[in-house]
Amino acid sequence: MKMDPALEAYFAEGASWDADRQAQRQRSERIAWIVAGAGWLCALIIALALMLLTPLKRVEPFVIRVDNSTGVVDVVPVYTGGAPMPEVFTRYLLTHYVTVCERFDFATAESDYEECGAFHSAQRNQAWYAQWNPSNPASPLNVYKDGTTVRAEVASVSFFNRGNDISDLAQVRYVKGQRTAGSAEERQTHWIATIQYVYGEPSKDPKVRRWNPLGLKVVDFLPEPEVLNESKTATNGPAP
Repeated sequence: MKMDPALEAYFAEGASWDADRQAQRQRSERIAWIVAGAGWLCALIIALALMLLTPLKRVEPFVIRVDNSTGVVDVVPVYTGGAPMPEVFTRYLLTHYVTVCERFDFATAESDYEECGAFHSAQRNQAWYAQWNPSNPASPLNVYKDGTTVRAEVASVSFFNRGNDISDLAQVRYVKGQRTAGSAEERQTHWIATIQYVYGEPSKDPKVRRWNPLGLKVVDFLPEPEVLNESKTATNGPAP
């Protein structure tokens, strides 16, 4: 059976129209995928650019100094470490360290823990974490969970030189006063701590630098109970 030429032309035109629609749809899908891919690529490039620019975008605090006699204004340089520290600075920092790190109060325990960590070397910080870990029965969080508070008061700081004339050792004598919850009485014990320390580059973190602006690092901290002469005399009694 032979198809009418007009009908055959109609069907051919319809097939061509359907093929054009199919090709147009595929072309639109390709364009959509290309646009979406370009959008994701731009987003990744922008994110990478922001990550690279982040270190450059920071606040640098500075102190302006005015000379009282000449009126000359200059900017006080930020301490970057390396300069030898006078004993008076080290004495203050060690006194502050012992006062904060040897006390305990649940109200300030978290802040004290972080502040002491700002003074520690990496090895000392590991020991500090193990000491305060709640899984440790001897942790202050477990020992004083009944509400007991402990204060520390430094009595003296002494410095020692090694044989090679390096000064990195100090002995700190201090008193710990322990008071149980709801009690007005304080039980005092005397302690002596041997501290090995070193100065390094101060931290770039403003929070850490606020606690430890000079970069003092406590390498080792060894506290021991101190036996006073008065206690020995009272125990042994008067000499015959």
